Amino acid sequence: MGQKIHPKLFRLSTIYTWDSKWFGGKKNYIAQLQDDIHVREFLVKELREAGVDLVEIDRNANKMTVTIHAAKPGVVIGRSGAGIEDLRKKVQKEFFRGRRMNIIINVQEISQPSLSAQVIGLQIAQDIERRLPFRRSMKMAAERVMKSGAKGVKIMVAGRLNGADIARREQIIQGSIPLHNLRADVNFARVRANTIFGVIGIKVWIYRGEVFDGEPNAKTV
Repeated sequence: MGQKIHPKLFRLSTIYTWDSKWFGGKKNYIAQLQDDIHVREFLVKELREAGVDLVEIDRNANKMTVTIHAAKPGVVIGRSGAGIEDLRKKVQKEFFRGRRMNIIINVQEISQPSLSAQVIGLQIAQDIERRLPFRRSMKMAAERVMKSGAKGVKIMVAGRLNGADIARREQIIQGSIPLHNLRADVNFARVRANTIFGVIGIKVWIYRGEVFDGEPNAKTV
C-alpha cells in the first residue's frame, strides 16, 4: 500500500491536513477545486526562482486568502511589497476576471529549505536544465538533506538522462524511508525538468522523523 499511494494522501487522517480549507456545495465544489489547482500551478510556475514549497488556500464566499511558503520570500515580496501586488493582479486577471473576489496573498519563509522535497526537486530540475551532471546534482542534494537533520532521503530521476536515446530511471537512497508507517513524516514532491531532449521526471522523498499525538503538525518546514 505504501508503495502505490501518495505519501501525503496516505497520512491525511493522522499527521497531515488539507492544503485547501473551504466548503463548497454541489454547485460550487468542482469549479472551486479547479480554481485551486490552476492557481497553485500558476504560482509555482510564476515563482519558480523563489523555491515555493507549499500554497495554502483558505476561502469563503467572496474572499480568498493564499499563503505561499517559499524558501526565498524576498523574490515574492519584491521591493516595498510591489511583487505581491503584481502577483495579486495577475491571479485576479487570469482566474477571476469579471468575478467579485477579494484576493489576499501572504508569504511565509521556510525555516529549513533543505528539508522540503519540493525545494530540493526544483533545485535538481534547475541543475538538469542547465545541463549539469544529474548524478552529481542528486548526490549533492542528498548530502544537503542529510546534513540538515533528515533521517532519510530518496531521489529518483527518469527520462532521457544526458540525452540518451533510451529513457531510463536512476535513484539514490540515504538513510531510511518508512513508507508504511503512518506516523512517519515523509515529505514527497514530483517535479519536471524541461530539457531539449524531453521531460525529465524528478521524485523526492524526505523522512523527517515521526510525529506523535500532541506534537505540532509537521506539514510545513
